[in-house]
Amino acid sequence: MLKAIVVIPTYNEIENIDNIIDAVFSLESHFHVLIVDDNSPDGTSKRVEELQQKYMDRLFLSTRTKKSGLGTAYVHGFKWALSHGYEYVFEMDADFSHNPKDLERLLFACASSNADVAIGSRYSTGVNVVNWPLNRVLMSYFASIYVKMITGMKIHDATAGFICYRRNVLEKINLDRIKFIGYAFQIEMKYRAYVKKFKIVEVPIIFTDRTKGQSKMSGSIIREAVFGVIMLRVRKIFNQL
Repeated sequence: MLKAIVVIPTYNEIENIDNIIDAVFSLESHFHVLIVDDNSPDGTSKRVEELQQKYMDRLFLSTRTKKSGLGTAYVHGFKWALSHGYEYVFEMDADFSHNPKDLERLLFACASSNADVAIGSRYSTGVNVVNWPLNRVLMSYFASIYVKMITGMKIHDATAGFICYRRNVLEKINLDRIKFIGYAFQIEMKYRAYVKKFKIVEVPIIFTDRTKGQSKMSGSIIREAVFGVIMLRVRKIFNQL
């Protein structure tokens, strides 16, 4: 049996948590789920604890003391997954912007098609985004073009957050050296894998904006991504990655 776990960071996702967990566990592949909750005041972690009675030995919870950023939540989850022996580790949002059914396709890309990193890509076959305002679509799309220009990566969706990693990628990236916490985190993870010459593939998906709960996007996250890309490239030039 493939040992695969889906890491889902949460902060105030009480409206989505039941449905997203049920959706993952309804899949044919035997995924496990780790919820990394940043002490949500809406009771998300308490609800996960209740659901653990239903999904014993498949649903896990790690609660942090405060909201500390998406990147640190994923790093926390990745380290947990590695320490528990998982071979395939996924990133996925809790709000159904990523379709849980596509987890099967990402797993296939890594487990059966020899990819080291499989990206659920919004832009590899055009623009496959639903319910985003035009300005956000354009910002996201041109951000990936910007990343291509600066880093040289041949990736259409550098800010994607729906990803499958093989274990050895996370082991060799050195998670303790990850610097960024927002969109730039997603870029940094891909760039570090690219620099180490791992095989990265893009699996086309349709991204649908959340219908429940609130977006965590902010101006500081966007600024981090813009300047973070340049910092990554400079550090690569000086062999400081």
